[in-house]
Amino acid sequence: MDATRFATGLTYEGFKASMTQNRERLDAAEAAVEIDRRDVEFFRSLRPLHCVALVEDWCGDVIANLPVVAGLAREVGPALELRCFIKADVPDLATRYLNHGRFESLPVFAFFDEAWNEVGVFIERPVAVTERREDDRRTVYASDPAFGFPDAPASELPDDARTRLMAGIQAKRTASTPWANRQVVITIRDVIARAPEVGERVPHTR
Repeated sequence: MDATRFATGLTYEGFKASMTQNRERLDAAEAAVEIDRRDVEFFRSLRPLHCVALVEDWCGDVIANLPVVAGLAREVGPALELRCFIKADVPDLATRYLNHGRFESLPVFAFFDEAWNEVGVFIERPVAVTERREDDRRTVYASDPAFGFPDAPASELPDDARTRLMAGIQAKRTASTPWANRQVVITIRDVIARAPEVGERVPHTR
């Protein structure tokens, strides 16, 4: 990645304009984003970073997490610049940023310093969010015998039970959204821990 290629990426607004599905869900996710002032101060203490996001509008984790990164970038101004790349259009980047070296998971957020050194990568969603979703899912299943067992396909349930199950799982997810959004930012802070701070010397590039 370099400045020339980074500039070919879509802005967040450009990505939204290009979406052919899930735009309402993205807008709803964006409306729920609140960036903690502590995180704003942290990112403003760093030398400017560039964030390359690999995205697709069909991906649920993109819909959930991209608005968080975009909100962070908006809050911290020039300290974080975001560009979105449609995964299908950049197969080399999709191959470079495989999840666990095997899976083409989305989204991918790769962070670069001013000299275009990669300082961290965050893929899909925070581990803590995955764990909480599974705990919440099992809690919902345990709340009603009609839901059966978590390992059984929900598609096999009667329509009424399946509808109530899905509503229960969605309610849990909605309630945990503020916490999950903060986990995204905390995870980014962790992966860019070696990013240079304001005043630090960085390698000179021509």
